[in-house]
Amino acid sequence: MEYSPPPLFKQGASARAKVVIFSLLAIILLVIDSRLHTLVIVRQTIGAALYPLQRLALMPRDAMRSAGEYFGAKDALDQENHRLKTQLIAHAQSVQQSEQLAAENAHLRNLLGASERLPVKSLMAEILYDARDAFTRKIVLNRGSQDGVTAGQPVIDDTGVVGQVTRVFLFTSEVTLLTDKDQAIPVQVIRSGLRSVAYGRGQVGVLDLRFMPTNADIRDGDMLVTSGIDGVYPAGLSVAKVVQVETKSTDAFARIVCQPVAGVDRNRQLLVLLTEPNQTPRPPAEESRDKKDRGGKRGTKETTAETKDAKKTGDAQPTAQKTTAAPTPAPATANQAKEVITP
Repeated sequence: MEYSPPPLFKQGASARAKVVIFSLLAIILLVIDSRLHTLVIVRQTIGAALYPLQRLALMPRDAMRSAGEYFGAKDALDQENHRLKTQLIAHAQSVQQSEQLAAENAHLRNLLGASERLPVKSLMAEILYDARDAFTRKIVLNRGSQDGVTAGQPVIDDTGVVGQVTRVFLFTSEVTLLTDKDQAIPVQVIRSGLRSVAYGRGQVGVLDLRFMPTNADIRDGDMLVTSGIDGVYPAGLSVAKVVQVETKSTDAFARIVCQPVAGVDRNRQLLVLLTEPNQTPRPPAEESRDKKDRGGKRGTKETTAETKDAKKTGDAQPTAQKTTAAPTPAPATANQAKEVITP
């Protein structure tokens, strides 16, 4: 009895035979293709048919590669962007510093020109900081009493008056700005010659011309300069420009607002005018004192002359006058007093 495997497990040709057959077939196809070039069209057709499958199979690899390139490029762009921003900030700071230095240089040149035009000596000072009081308009300079600064000296910039030195220390000094609410400066209108006093308004940063009549000859745009009558500010320094004039028939005085022409809150370098305060004595008091002194000296001289004349006339008459005593009157009674008082 012979045993045979079922049809499902039947084996065909052996594996060795298959290898030999397919190897010979491949060699034959290679020879035919190299000699006759007949399989080029077939190869192109099969390649075109398999191209979508190849792309589909390569999509995961391409996706992974694209994702890696994207994140790598993004990281590189972020680093480059950060580097460029850092360079931009550094260059912007350099540009700002150069612009600030150029502006400061121009301001110093203007200050130098202003100091040369002034008839008095001046001292350049730099602002250290603002005063701590928030309700006043004051600054602190890096010049003090050792530099010749004294209280009352005016402070200006290249365009006009900034303020006045109010307190002096050894190495620093405090300047009260024109816009301070307790500061006042005598001014004069260039166009009409009208004199007045400009008062500060505190934090507002403008000046007021108070107690000016409504018919005063002053207009918008008039320039105000120091009048010099106070003996503190030299005459002719620019102070402010009139920006608003309001006159009402119901008011006794006009409302005049002025804008300071100097950089009271912009410049860092200023000029301190080394002027001496005006200490001229009051003429009336001195004249009356001189008259009293002259009168006293004349009386003394006359008394001395009379005494010398009396000594020359002899000793008899002065002796008699010394020895003779005037009689003492008796006290009056009440009735006699009444008769004397009654007319």
